[in-house]
Amino acid sequence: MHAKPDAEPIAVHTATATAPHAPTNTNHAPTPKHDLETDDGPRKSWVVLALALAAQILVVLDISVVNTALPSIGRDLDLSGSDMQWVVTAYLMMSGGGLLFGGRIADLLSRKWVFLTGLTVFTIASIVSGFASGAGELIAARAGQGLSAALMTPAALSIIMTTYSGAQRRLGLTLWGAVGSLGVAAGVLLGGALTTWAGWQTIFWINAPVGALALLAGLKVIPAAPASRVTMTQFDTAGAATVIGSLAALIYGLGATEQHGWLSPRVLVAFASSAVLAVAFTLRENKAQYPLVPPHTWKVKSLVAGTTVMLGVTGILVGTVFLASIFVQTVMGYSAIRAGVAFVPFALAITAGTIVARHAMSHGTPRAIAAIGLVIVAGGAVLLAQASAGSSFATGLLPGLAVIGLGVGMVFAPVSVTAMAGIPPQHAGMASGFLMTGHEVGAALGVAVLSAIASTAGSLASATGVVDGFDRGFLGAAGIATVLAVIAYLRMPATRIEGGAGMHMHH
Repeated sequence: MHAKPDAEPIAVHTATATAPHAPTNTNHAPTPKHDLETDDGPRKSWVVLALALAAQILVVLDISVVNTALPSIGRDLDLSGSDMQWVVTAYLMMSGGGLLFGGRIADLLSRKWVFLTGLTVFTIASIVSGFASGAGELIAARAGQGLSAALMTPAALSIIMTTYSGAQRRLGLTLWGAVGSLGVAAGVLLGGALTTWAGWQTIFWINAPVGALALLAGLKVIPAAPASRVTMTQFDTAGAATVIGSLAALIYGLGATEQHGWLSPRVLVAFASSAVLAVAFTLRENKAQYPLVPPHTWKVKSLVAGTTVMLGVTGILVGTVFLASIFVQTVMGYSAIRAGVAFVPFALAITAGTIVARHAMSHGTPRAIAAIGLVIVAGGAVLLAQASAGSSFATGLLPGLAVIGLGVGMVFAPVSVTAMAGIPPQHAGMASGFLMTGHEVGAALGVAVLSAIASTAGSLASATGVVDGFDRGFLGAAGIATVLAVIAYLRMPATRIEGGAGMHMHH
């Protein structure tokens, strides 16, 4: 399915317009047309690419590295179940909610200085996270990491796109995708190893030397591009504030259900505030001269449907890692490093599912493949819901994790391909940024929603509560996956998509 002609005014013309994941703005003049794939130009040093990838590795690892360290962090800082959820979601909420705004800043200002500013703040926030002595300090520092990641990611990719051309650019984008794809396995393994051998604080402190070296090198080798004159109206800070505020209020409300109940005044006020801010964001985007999300975006049905499914399946994926990591360490008594190793088959199953889907797309429609994948995810969630306090990992958790991983992998490829189908090249940056925002926001909401469902049966801070809540959380995940399967089948394209490559996502 191709985008309808009335979606054409989405025009986004910037240096990052063909870059996956890179949100862009709407005020630049069109770039000259040329063949980016065959115009190699002079070869450039790989040092700039290495710096951009190093920064993105930090961003990706900090999404999943915390999961295996959570039980240890919870014990040391005396965190409640909702506190542990916030340690994960604060990062994802700020990185996902601020991604489009970060892309706008990177487009309007110097990419070099936006990247280095984000890297500096990320490094400082990482150090503060390691020194945190309570829930409030750690959650605030994690939010700082997320906000700086929202600056670094689009700026780093923009630097790759504007520094390299031809074969060098293609290799750079391939490596960029590989960094995202390996995030799950590397993050949980590294988090488990560092937590077991040197304490949970080192999962944050290890970012300091890497960030400092990258900062010093970046000051010297990243080319400085002249920035055009801009005004504050071009940044749409009101739009960014309302969307992040709406997401924060929703996640706060979900987290508060454990202690206060779903119908408590605190929870209801949080949900109402989220709704009001969401409406304010919509009104703002319709009237803003430079909106973060151009209004015509919502008319591209393939993009909106793909982003909706991506949001949901990513939520199930990250929520699964969150709940399962707590279960294997709190209930089964696994060490952090053993828990990290236990998730390797899960990561391999995701990779296998992606490969299966890519081959299947030459024979079937994307909507059918995505729907089948989501039904498989629902089946895996039901399997996990059968786990009990006496279950072993091999028989109680591994089958369900493997099935969920296979199903999730089968969804990622058709969703990312069809979401971008029919999007003109000059609009690809906006479209991929929109899809990536759905991915990151879905990750934050997935942890919050599944935790809230699980906590209706017990607190995730105690072994008994984890056991009681584990089955309920995954039955909820199965229900969500079933609804998503229906949405995917009804709303995604009914025709085959020839060519195209799926975007590489995190986790």
